Amino acid sequence: MSVQIGHTGFLIKPSLFVSHPEFSALTFHIPQLNSSLSSPQITCSNVDKRNGNGSNTRIQYSVAERTVSESSSRSNSNRNRSSNRLGGRKQGGSNSTTLYSRPSLLEMKNDRVINRARVYEFLKSIGIVPDELDGLELPVTVEVMRERVDFLHKLGLTIEDINNYPLVLGCSVKKNMIPVLDYLGKLGVRKATFTNFLRRYPQVLHSSVVVDLAPVVKYLQGMDIRPNVIPRVLEKYPEVLGFKLEGTMSTSVAYLVGIGVARREIGGLLTRYPEVLGMRVGRTIKPFVEYLEDLGIPRLAVARLIENRPHMLGFGLENQVKPNVEALLEFGVGRESLASVIAQYPEIVGIDLKEKLISQQTLFKSSIDLDPADFSRMIEKMPQVVSLSRSPFMKHVDFLKHCGFSLPQMKKMVVGCPQLLALNLDIMKLSFNYFQEQMGRDLDDLVEFPAFFTYGLESTVKPRDRLVRKMGLKCSLGWLLNCSDEKFEERMNYDSIDLEEMEMEPSFNMNSLLSPSRDEDEFSEDDDVDSEDDEYV
Repeated sequence: MSVQIGHTGFLIKPSLFVSHPEFSALTFHIPQLNSSLSSPQITCSNVDKRNGNGSNTRIQYSVAERTVSESSSRSNSNRNRSSNRLGGRKQGGSNSTTLYSRPSLLEMKNDRVINRARVYEFLKSIGIVPDELDGLELPVTVEVMRERVDFLHKLGLTIEDINNYPLVLGCSVKKNMIPVLDYLGKLGVRKATFTNFLRRYPQVLHSSVVVDLAPVVKYLQGMDIRPNVIPRVLEKYPEVLGFKLEGTMSTSVAYLVGIGVARREIGGLLTRYPEVLGMRVGRTIKPFVEYLEDLGIPRLAVARLIENRPHMLGFGLENQVKPNVEALLEFGVGRESLASVIAQYPEIVGIDLKEKLISQQTLFKSSIDLDPADFSRMIEKMPQVVSLSRSPFMKHVDFLKHCGFSLPQMKKMVVGCPQLLALNLDIMKLSFNYFQEQMGRDLDDLVEFPAFFTYGLESTVKPRDRLVRKMGLKCSLGWLLNCSDEKFEERMNYDSIDLEEMEMEPSFNMNSLLSPSRDEDEFSEDDDVDSEDDEYV
């Protein structure tokens, strides 16, 4: 008897085939233990076994032959099923096997290229240039891209706006745009401002509400910006939502506090001019502050100017401030007067100054024969005259003519007190009538002290004039008015008039800027409106 061992390693006893007719079923399971192995080959040749009646039974390969043929049949069946699956995949049927994964990826890549080309064709057809979209994840279908474009149109954005920032097309309507806009709306940002908001800062649509936007809003609240004012701040300067808390925002605020800006003023300052949060200290704020110091304005005075006029930090140092200072010098303003001029009217270094100087000098020359030297003196005393419009100026000139002043007298008056050209005409008329009818003085008194028109008629002029006349004193208008109420009471106790006290005090005192700014409770919600003066009238 000979016995062969199959690939599975099992030792097959010949008696097993004789006593168990189901053996063939057992052998069919053996190949399933390892499909990579071939079916076991079992050979039993010339096996003699004596049965009970003494005869011999001969088994020759019959079982093994059946096993081999069964295995071959199953192998053919598997190949047929594999062929069917391959055919089905090619026809869009069941999923492909791992054997065909590479062709599938290639087909997917080709499909993406084709779909992207279709999306690009759609964008070009409506006027959008997709050149900057290469590498950006875009919708697979034209329908989804059309949905995004339509949504942006509903927000008020035009094709030109989208071309200015085409990356906005990479934002999903449901995942990006709607959550961001809902958050801004809940904060109080007005829907009517969404269009301008997105034009200025379309990158906000890429932002995460939790990671990017909410921390910035919390920081602004920590800067004492009132919650109900924050929406107006965001509308005015939406770019603030893109700044990092530990970067420019914190350093700019820290520097301003360091030069003397009151901590309680920071909230109001940022409300009126939030652009400060985006300014770099080393490149913008510090050079500006140091330049003003070099002109003669003390650092603490600069801090007070910034508190009151924070927008002055937005004046370009090289292309606005320095050229305007040179223009003032060119038109005769003394270098020692530059600090006073800028402190009185900070906007003078941020406007298109040279053209205004030429225009105003011509106007004053033609109307009251003012020469260049007198024009520069007027600027030193009241720099706002460079922004005085023609109409109010001519109305005041006509009023002075109507009062009886000659051209040389008017010239002397406006040079001595340029504020005459900016006062309320109705109040000036009341003051002049009292001067002429009740005080009975000559016009020369007003020529010598034109600042008479700047004092309150009921609060100052009438009470003091009555008291002086009651005491029988004769004094100039300067001695009567150019002092505080306390000082005037002291003068009433004098035996004689001290002529030295008749000299006019400077029209502007730099020390007035060194006093503390307004109290915090004086800040109102209306202060979020721009405080820049477009024209002094």
